[in-house]
Amino acid sequence: MNYINFDSSLLLFDPISIFFVAVILLISIPSAVYSIGYLNGVYSKNKIIYGWILLLLFILSMMAVVTVNNAFLFLIVWEIMSLVSFFLVIFDSEHWKSVKAGIIYIVMTHIGTAFITAAFLIMYKYANSFDYTALKQACQTMPLQTKNIVFLCLLVGFGTKAGIVPLHIWLPYAHPQAPSHISSIMSGVMIKTAIYGLIRFVITILGVSAFWWGNLILILASVSCLVGVMYALVEHDIKKLLAYHSVENIGIILLGVGASMVFSMSNMPVLSVLAMTAGLYHLVNHAIFKSLLFLTAGNVYKATGLRDMEKFGGLIKTMPWTANLFLIGAMGISALPPLNGFVSEWLTLQALFCGVANGVGYIKLSMGIYAAVLALTSGLAAACFVKAFGITFLAMPRSENAKNSKEVTSVMLYAAGFLAVLTVIFGLLAAPIIKILSRAAEFVYGISGSGINFTFNNFVVTPLPNSEVALSTPLIAIVLIFVAGIAVGLMWYFLRKRKISINKTWDCGYYELDSRTEYTATAFSKPFRMALSFFYLPYKKKERIKESYYHIKSIKYETSITPVFKKYIYENILKKIFGAADIFSKLQSGSIHFYLAYIFIVIVFLIIFIEKF
Repeated sequence: MNYINFDSSLLLFDPISIFFVAVILLISIPSAVYSIGYLNGVYSKNKIIYGWILLLLFILSMMAVVTVNNAFLFLIVWEIMSLVSFFLVIFDSEHWKSVKAGIIYIVMTHIGTAFITAAFLIMYKYANSFDYTALKQACQTMPLQTKNIVFLCLLVGFGTKAGIVPLHIWLPYAHPQAPSHISSIMSGVMIKTAIYGLIRFVITILGVSAFWWGNLILILASVSCLVGVMYALVEHDIKKLLAYHSVENIGIILLGVGASMVFSMSNMPVLSVLAMTAGLYHLVNHAIFKSLLFLTAGNVYKATGLRDMEKFGGLIKTMPWTANLFLIGAMGISALPPLNGFVSEWLTLQALFCGVANGVGYIKLSMGIYAAVLALTSGLAAACFVKAFGITFLAMPRSENAKNSKEVTSVMLYAAGFLAVLTVIFGLLAAPIIKILSRAAEFVYGISGSGINFTFNNFVVTPLPNSEVALSTPLIAIVLIFVAGIAVGLMWYFLRKRKISINKTWDCGYYELDSRTEYTATAFSKPFRMALSFFYLPYKKKERIKESYYHIKSIKYETSITPVFKKYIYENILKKIFGAADIFSKLQSGSIHFYLAYIFIVIVFLIIFIEKF
C-alpha cells in the first residue's frame, strides 16, 4: 500500500496521523462551540478572549503533536500542549483547588516528558538524527537491552499523560477543575495523544522486540480498567467520576494495543491487526461518549453551580434535554447495544477470544484472563452509570440549587447533541467505520490486506474470515425497536379499558416523602464498598448526639475510602523529597566562608576529573 508523505522533514500525514487529527477535530469543534454558552455570563470579556486563545493554541498543539516528523519538534509541541493545558486547568485561578490541580498536573506531565526526552536521546545516539525515518532505521540495529530501556522510558513517559495506573494521580484533580469544555477535550483527545506516542514510537519506530513489552502493557491496562471503574463507583463528584472512567477506558484501549503487540510477536498478523483495530475504534468511541458526558455534566454545573451528586436529584424535570443526552452517553460508556461503546468493547473481546482460540501456552490463558477483566469492567461501569444517572436526574431535588435549575442555552445543547448523534451513528455504522480503521491498523504493522473480513453491504462485522461470530448493530436496533413496539402495543391493548386511579406513592409508613428518604449515591455504592473492601480500605465514623441517656437527638455518619496510591506511594515519595530538601537546606548556612569552601571543593574536584579523563 502506498501512502503520501507530504514533507518528510517537517510534517507527516500517514494513516495514523490522519486518524488522530480527525479525532482531535471531531471533539474539539463541538467543544469549542459549547464554550460559547458555557463561558458567557460567568467570566469577563477579557477572560473569555484569553480562554479562546488558549483553546486555539491547545487544539493546534495537539494537531502538531500527531503530525510532526521529527522527535525534537515533537518534544517542543508536546511541551507547548502541556503548558497550554496547564493554564486551562488553572483557568479559575481564584480557586485554590484549581491551582492545586494545576500544580499536580504540571509536575506529573513534566516527569513524563523527562522520560520521553531520555528515550529520544538514546535513540538519537544511534541515529544521529531526530527524523522519524532515521530513528526507525537506527532502531533496527539497536541492541535489545537498549531497546528495553527505551521502551520503558516511553511507557512511563506516555503512560503518565495517558493516565495509566499508578501514574493516573493527576486525572481526578485536573479534569474536574478545568472548565467543562476543556475537560471534554483533555479526556476526549489530549490523553489519546499518549496512545499515539506509544503506537508511533514503540510499534512503528522502535519495533516490538520482546513478548514482555505487550504483556506489561496488558497487565497495566487490566489494572487501569479495574482501578478506574472501582474508584468511579464510590465517587460523588460527577466530573471526578468521569475522570476515573477515563482511566478505565484508557485501560480498555491499551488492552487492544497490548494484545496486538503480543500477537505480532507470536507471528499472528491477522490477530495483531484485529486487536489494533479494536483499540483504535474504542479510542474514537471513548472520545465521543466521554466528551458528551463531560459537556452534559457541564450543563448540570452551569445550571446548579454544584458537582456533588448527593445535592442533585429531579433534574430530569427541569433539564429534560440534558438528561436525555447524558443518558445516551451513559449507555454508550456502559457498552449497551447498539451504541458505539458496545461495538468496540465487543470487538476487543473478540480479539482476546481469538487469542484464546489460536494462541498457545500462556497466551491462551492470559488472553482469557484479560477478557474476563474486560467483562467485569463493563458490568461495573454499567452499575456506576445507573448510579450517576439515577441520583442526578431522578427522584426529588436534594438542594435548592437543583430545585431551581433551568435548562441551559441551545448552543450548549446543540454541541452535546452532535456528540450524542455520533454515539448512535458510530454504533449503527460500525462495519464501514471499522473497515476504514483496519487500514490504519494494517499500516501500523506494515501489513497489506491482512484478511480481516468486514461485510460492508450487510453492515455485518465478522472478526475473522469464515468465522461463525458476527455482529450487525442495525439489526440489533431493528429488533429492539420491534420488541419495544410490541410491548407498548400489548400494554395499550390490555390496559386501555382499565380504570385509572391516581394515588400517593407507597412510602413505607412515612407521612410524606422528601429528599431525605431517597436513595443516595453513598447508599448505592455501599454494597460495592463492602464487597471490595480489601481494595477500598473503608473508613467509618459515627457520632451520636444525645438529649438524654435514653434518647438520641441526632446521628452523624461519616464514611470514606483510603486513597491507596496517594497514601502509600505518592505521599511517601513526597516525604522523602521534603526530608532530602531539609538536609540540603542546612548547606545553605548563610556564611560566606562555607560558600567559599564549597567553591574550592568543586574546583578541586573538576581539576581531578579533567586530569583523570
